[in-house]
Amino acid sequence: MTDIQIYLTIGVFGGVILLIALDLIDMTVAALLGLCVLVLTGVFNRDDMLETVRIASGPIALLFGGMVVARVLAKTGLFEHLGALLLRATGGSGRRFLLLLVALVAPLCALLPNATTVILVAPVILGVCRALKIDFVGPLVLTAIISNSAGLLTLVGDPATFLVGSAIGLSFGEYLRQVSLGGLLAVLTIVPLLPWLLRDTWCLRTTLPEEQPLPPIERPGFILLALTVLVIMVLLFLFGEWLPSSVSPPAVAIIAASLALLVIHGLKVEPVEEVLRDLDWKTLIFLAAIFALVQAFTKTGLLQGMSLQLYAWFGADITQVALILLAGIGVLSSLLANIPVVAAALVMAKGYLVAADAVPEFALAASFTDWPTATLPFFISMMFGATLGGNATLIGASANIVCAGICNSQGGHLTFLRFARYGVPITLVQLALGAGYVLVLTSLLAP
Repeated sequence: MTDIQIYLTIGVFGGVILLIALDLIDMTVAALLGLCVLVLTGVFNRDDMLETVRIASGPIALLFGGMVVARVLAKTGLFEHLGALLLRATGGSGRRFLLLLVALVAPLCALLPNATTVILVAPVILGVCRALKIDFVGPLVLTAIISNSAGLLTLVGDPATFLVGSAIGLSFGEYLRQVSLGGLLAVLTIVPLLPWLLRDTWCLRTTLPEEQPLPPIERPGFILLALTVLVIMVLLFLFGEWLPSSVSPPAVAIIAASLALLVIHGLKVEPVEEVLRDLDWKTLIFLAAIFALVQAFTKTGLLQGMSLQLYAWFGADITQVALILLAGIGVLSSLLANIPVVAAALVMAKGYLVAADAVPEFALAASFTDWPTATLPFFISMMFGATLGGNATLIGASANIVCAGICNSQGGHLTFLRFARYGVPITLVQLALGAGYVLVLTSLLAP
């Protein structure tokens, strides 16, 4: 790249962030316009497009498959039942509602991608909020933040986490042993902050209307098959890597989506095209455009240069650099979608580990997965930074973007600043917790 192209890429990158942060233009339009500028100026070419597809296909496939399964499950009516049961369980107490919300969302995100969970539970949250006569924006934002945090519970809970794990060959079981406890702690730290962040809802006490009978269950056969698809999806997430022909999480998501569409089509519940039409294509397009922008930014060489600079500043002190990465990725993930931030940071992180002689130079190859145990906290810090940093702002994570779309479609405008009012305090506490977790894990894994 020429100097002019480097400056242009940096300018476009910064301009897209600014447009989104100031809510001057729709975020998807901003990302696409930025990409168009780079294409027309020759910065982003055919080879870059192929590399973007290679990196982005896994996370986007994971998100797409989850969306399809969520859309089909929503048609079963089970979540209307769940909403009625949740409302009864609140007893008219806002405090109980928020605590039950945490208990509902976190386990789902351990098994499903976070954006999928938001799509599934949003109708439940909306119904309860309307029954309690409270503003639904705050609880929906909380749902997105919980889903992001709980995404650390398993390898498939968050696409950014999966991206790091797949890059280093981390198995599902190893992830459960080394990272999941940190995810649980991240979720639990949200609870003490609820009385402060959602004071009105927390203090609410109202009398519920007379108890109504639960909605009738229709088409039990359809419900059974839809739940079977969900069970197959979860089982393949858990055990797919141990099958004779290993099945990766993105492949699992596509398989589950195909089965869900087959159920819809076979039972003639509704046309398949309606299911596909209702998917959140805007989020998928936004993420694809951001991935492309990050790929262009990677070409500038600034990330590679930063890896050498990190070594010049801190030498082979991997733990210190891990904490710096946790904070830096946390900040960047609040300004950009966390998935492409991680994709870019992996380039820098691997370059630093090579410079620090922690791994041989051929570790830079995409196929290298034989990472020493001592480097595991280094990559876990990236997972924490990306997943928890994405809680800070509206554009930090795909679940946040989905949440904004739902809020706006229901007449509750969710701005960048309003989301940050909830997200920033939670993120600061969680990143501090993540730093502590990395330090403890480093000491435990030290030779």
